[in-house]
Amino acid sequence: MIEVKISSVVNPTEDIERVKMAVMNMFPLIELETVTTDEGEFIKGTGNVETLRNVHDLFRIERIIDTARTRLEAGSYRNPTKTRFLINKQVATIGKLNFPAIEESLGSIHVDITTDTAEEMEILIEWLTPPTEEGTPLFEPEMPKL
Repeated sequence: MIEVKISSVVNPTEDIERVKMAVMNMFPLIELETVTTDEGEFIKGTGNVETLRNVHDLFRIERIIDTARTRLEAGSYRNPTKTRFLINKQVATIGKLNFPAIEESLGSIHVDITTDTAEEMEILIEWLTPPTEEGTPLFEPEMPKL
């Protein structure tokens, strides 16, 4: 099973609807909720592999498959059943996908993906970011039925 968790802080200077729009631009199939904690207000959502369909497509449209693979693999180096990466929240408001080097001052969109096994994570990463030649996928794996 694949579980995808999305979260983003909503700063006091930000319009909550614009933050929701940024997240929905990346993950249009996810249901979002607003959560208020002692640390502030957050947009959160949970989904499955289908939640990643748009990101899968954006990796190809933006021609960032190799960069995405690096981020996914780096995010799972301590635990082979989990990976984590950030998406630039401001760039997401216009429907583009960009990976910030570190957490941005206004906050990023946090993406946490968990699988039951390391093999499932390998299958997922291969589907999202297959091997490429000059940025073009050598093959397109089917969406995993995990």
